[in-house]
Amino acid sequence: MTAGPEAARAAYAQHRWGAARDLFAAAAGGDLTAVDLERWGLAAFLTGHDAESDAARERAHHAYAGAGDVDGACRVAYWLALALTLRGEVARGGGWFGRVQSVLDAHSVTDSVWTGFLLVPRAMAAFFGNDLPTALAVAEEAIEYAGRFGDADLAVLAHNAHGQALVGGGDVEAGLSELDEVMVQVTTAGDVSPQLAGLVYCAVINTCRDVFDIRRSREWTSALSRWCAAQPDLVPYRGQCTVHRAEILQLTGSWPDADAEVARARAQAEALVHDPATGMALYQHGELLRLRGDFGAAETAYQAALRVGHDPQPGFALLRLAERRTGAALAAIRRAVDEASRPSLRVRMLPAYVEIALAADDVEAARRAAEELVEVSGRRSAPLLDTAAQQAIGAVRLAEGDPTAALPCLRRACSLAQAIPAPYDAARCRTLIALACRALGDHESAELEFGAARWIFEQLGAVPEIGRMDRLTRRSEVPARPGGLTLREVEVLRAVATGATNRAIAEAMFLSEKTVARHVANIFTKLGLSSRAAATAFAYEHHLV
Repeated sequence: MTAGPEAARAAYAQHRWGAARDLFAAAAGGDLTAVDLERWGLAAFLTGHDAESDAARERAHHAYAGAGDVDGACRVAYWLALALTLRGEVARGGGWFGRVQSVLDAHSVTDSVWTGFLLVPRAMAAFFGNDLPTALAVAEEAIEYAGRFGDADLAVLAHNAHGQALVGGGDVEAGLSELDEVMVQVTTAGDVSPQLAGLVYCAVINTCRDVFDIRRSREWTSALSRWCAAQPDLVPYRGQCTVHRAEILQLTGSWPDADAEVARARAQAEALVHDPATGMALYQHGELLRLRGDFGAAETAYQAALRVGHDPQPGFALLRLAERRTGAALAAIRRAVDEASRPSLRVRMLPAYVEIALAADDVEAARRAAEELVEVSGRRSAPLLDTAAQQAIGAVRLAEGDPTAALPCLRRACSLAQAIPAPYDAARCRTLIALACRALGDHESAELEFGAARWIFEQLGAVPEIGRMDRLTRRSEVPARPGGLTLREVEVLRAVATGATNRAIAEAMFLSEKTVARHVANIFTKLGLSSRAAATAFAYEHHLV
């Protein structure tokens, strides 16, 4: 035995996938065993060398089959089939799934763990075909096989399929609970294969994202990040992990950091031909561009996402709304909602549907969608979903001319968004609260809410929302800010000019007294003032109050 295979085996055992792949490849002309070929195939897969991985696994399969090793031949064929299917080569994948069955038939094996493994693609095909009863039944049969044969990989695959089907069918809490158990198995058991671990991480995080479960998304994204970091050579899954981080950063208001993560995800995805992260990253890039008002670039990103198979809704419909092409936006989002293959996907579209329908003056459609959101959110506890539902029903009640009924919903939505934290969503809630206050004749409260919302939008760089604020407050442009004052400093200066104390200003603007004191100090420095009386005089002289 040459030193090459021995070194490759040692690198493989240490999960140094890049070194293992290189060493196995260097020893390819030597005497590699079927086990060596199988390990080479996995190391090549995990480092993004798909064609090399396929070739090594094919050789491993034939080596196992030639030696009469049914389990080995089925195992390699199955993982090759799954890899091919997930990267879009469905015909080749189906052929290798068929090869698993052919090996079993050739050896007259009628009761095998691989019979259970073959049930999983059937369950997932039923799931994606929206045949949820079949998906659940077939997954349950696979779970029975996993228990009978004591196979950890099959248990993870089968429970993942079953949990996704439960969530897809609307039994969200039961499904997520089952997926939590799957993730515990993946993160704590040493006998789950790396290919399966990465696959299930991404599947579970996507499911949490679809049902607005930001807490679980954060937890499992952090776990996936740690898993990827522990294997620096890993290529598959790293891009999806990065996109998930970008989504959370965008939600929590760290848009520049989200930009950086999206760029990183796109670069990582380029290493693989059919990486799902490519479409996900392009869509997320489009979202960030849309929120900032770069509509042309956003449309290009959404179109690119669609070309690689990622649905650009609801972002694309919201882009058309931002461009004031309301009819096109309504047609797009209505089609997307009607076409949603599963309840969880439909719910993801509903907040955008409510917003667009209200803009199109279709209050009845908006009310139906908002009530559906409220009904779904009432069945489970998910702050982001509750935020969307309360904001939607509040917006509808406001549009129906009942600001009194709208306010409690909108205030709850704002409170939930702040707790997440989701500052963009909180600011949009504040805008609606301001409109409700204005409708009730409380103009001072309306101005406070508008000011707080506008400040958040300015910090984020949400240009379209700033423009919308201008239209709502009948301002064609931002008032002049003398002395290089920021908008927040102008607001503090106005409050100082009314005689308000730092504590009163802090309470009115939802700031800390320390922050207000810092703003006051900055104002004095920028304007060359030394007292609140001088600041008051300056504010009046420059028509700021």
